[in-house]
Amino acid sequence: MDQYCILGRIGEGAHGIVFKAKHVEPRVGWQCLPSILQTGEIVALKKVALRRLEDGIPNQALREIKALQEMEDNQYVVKLKAVFPHGAGFVLAFEFMLSDLAEVVCHAQRPLAQAHVKSYLQMLLKGVAFCHANNIVHRDLKPANLLISASGQLKIADFGLARVFSPDGSRLYTHQVATRAVGCIMGELLNGSPLFPGENDIEQLCYVLRILGTPNPQVWPELTELPDYNKISFKEQAPVPLEEVLPDASPQALDLLGQFLLYPPRQRIAASKALLHQYFFTAPLPAHPSELPIPQRLGGPAPKAHPGPPHIHDFHVDRPLEESLLNPELIRPFIPEG
Repeated sequence: MDQYCILGRIGEGAHGIVFKAKHVEPRVGWQCLPSILQTGEIVALKKVALRRLEDGIPNQALREIKALQEMEDNQYVVKLKAVFPHGAGFVLAFEFMLSDLAEVVCHAQRPLAQAHVKSYLQMLLKGVAFCHANNIVHRDLKPANLLISASGQLKIADFGLARVFSPDGSRLYTHQVATRAVGCIMGELLNGSPLFPGENDIEQLCYVLRILGTPNPQVWPELTELPDYNKISFKEQAPVPLEEVLPDASPQALDLLGQFLLYPPRQRIAASKALLHQYFFTAPLPAHPSELPIPQRLGGPAPKAHPGPPHIHDFHVDRPLEESLLNPELIRPFIPEG
């Protein structure tokens, strides 16, 4: 830690405290990842303490390191820059991100601008599609784990519950892990608050059943095979139309949300396919990251978004091509006169 100047505390998770720090000199000694830090670079340091030295590194920390090592550098996944021992534990050094999506939702005007919702969701889907293409399932997607850079870029973080999965479905996983998933995050962005705000497992199920209706083997054939299926029963309820749940959402938004919020996992739309949904190609188009709000995580006034390049949200196929370019002169020689 002598190579870092601690600038402040960002937060505390289940397995460590996260600090904002500046790298002040090149690293020496053992590390399990090559350091790519530059002197003066601002990073986020996640300190993980070992309960007992003989227990070794916690499984969740190992999974996070392994998942990030398995994936190549991607602009929608937070970058792990170095790992090194510290006292009776170790430290993960990540690229520093100014805020997270939970802060954005908390401080944003109600509701979020639709161009902003589309931009956040589009970046999230690109990150999820990249993870899935590398056979990594995150299993802990939520706004607090979606970090926002100073330039408005969204990146997926906290891979402590991540797993490598088999495309053929032959590998079994525990059912004791719950996550909000992409559809729930989309609903939260559209609604300004969680769609299913349960405080415990049973209350959470009640909220889900109240909106999506009570599942049955006709709509979900694998339902009866789930662990603990016969231990509890719920009153039969019909699903509530999503247009009644989110009356201000566009038809395209509701169509995509409906393809996310399905009980049978195999019937849900894949992230790569969702990126091609008409929702992202109808006005208003997704905002450029530089146009997005960026609240400060550590207090103080929220910085204004950079103006960024001109961004035309409304377009028409009959508009002259030269009006859609930043430099019309590039195509002037190819436009017939008259």
